[in-house]
Amino acid sequence: MAQIHKTYASPTDLGKYSPPVCTGAKKIPLKGDPDLDRISTSSVERQNLTMRMGMRRFTRLTNGFSRKVENLAHAVSLHFMYYNFARPHKALKERCPRVPAMAAGVTDHV
Repeated sequence: MAQIHKTYASPTDLGKYSPPVCTGAKKIPLKGDPDLDRISTSSVERQNLTMRMGMRRFTRLTNGFSRKVENLAHAVSLHFMYYNFARPHKALKERCPRVPAMAAGVTDHV
């Protein structure tokens, strides 16, 4: 397990939603002996994008928020259950659409 610590330049007057400029990144091993060349944030960033695109609660400047943290936890659980088991994936498509739950043997139909 490892961590990437990024440093950013001071905010400039480019606009309210302009991303900050990354000036450096330091890879820090936390547990074990990870390969420093393979440490990346790509999978986490992709998961965050999938969550933001799939749930209104995580989009910017929205009024679709959860008032209780329990409701947010339930919404996240439902999203990932659907994404990981019920949503048809192209990689599993043979002659008919298949969902991961079918590939795992949980069900025999979409």
